[in-house]
Amino acid sequence: MKSFIVGNWKMNFSVGESSVYLHKLSQRIRAYRDIEVVVAPSFLALQPLSLQIDRKKMRLAAQTANARDFGPYTGEVSCTQLRGIVDYCLVGHSDRRYLFHESDKEIRATVAAAIRNQIRPILCLGETATEKTFGETHDVLRDQLLGGLSEVSQEDLDKVVLAYDPVWAISTTTDAHLASPDEVGENVKFLRQVLADTYGKDIAEKMSILYGGSVNPSNAGAYLTIPGVNGLIMSNASLVADQFVEIVEIAKRVQS
Repeated sequence: MKSFIVGNWKMNFSVGESSVYLHKLSQRIRAYRDIEVVVAPSFLALQPLSLQIDRKKMRLAAQTANARDFGPYTGEVSCTQLRGIVDYCLVGHSDRRYLFHESDKEIRATVAAAIRNQIRPILCLGETATEKTFGETHDVLRDQLLGGLSEVSQEDLDKVVLAYDPVWAISTTTDAHLASPDEVGENVKFLRQVLADTYGKDIAEKMSILYGGSVNPSNAGAYLTIPGVNGLIMSNASLVADQFVEIVEIAKRVQS
């Protein structure tokens, strides 16, 4: 199964800086058939970077999108507008859920809209520190998973990529700390069991599940060797070329 290394640049880099940084990555990242490297710059940079990017080495992702195809939604960008520019779209990232209050209804509609527009959604799932403390992790993950996939047909499930991205482990949160490989493994195993119970064992085995949460070169190898984890999604490490390239090389060594 192919591994994914996804870099979420969040609200960093101007258009010019994004272009320079992408050029630097292109010079240093090698093309691997079994590793999909994906970068998610800001909306402003997506269109010019789509003309610059070497798709043999990397793919583009949007950081979010509006589920509606068009209409009077000032400031929004739809999957229809992104079609042909990006290959992937992050959906339900914790920043969107908890900072911008995206609802479960919006998230599942965006997953469906991405697929409808030939864009692969990366559906992000994860519990907060409070939910973890009260033992609600599995309930939260089940609800986010099944809710996010509720408008996806059985035939289209293979187009979805999942990302377990616990809010309490993200480096930008005040209470962030590293998730242990055992914790990650347990929750990824749980997600696959929910998939198997709902959609069948074949879907559960084939769906890619990534891990995100303070990923860096020091811990990337440990996370990539967890059974059932098919790649990583990262933010801070993706903004530093040396770290980004090193993590891609770590993923290749793990694949070998």
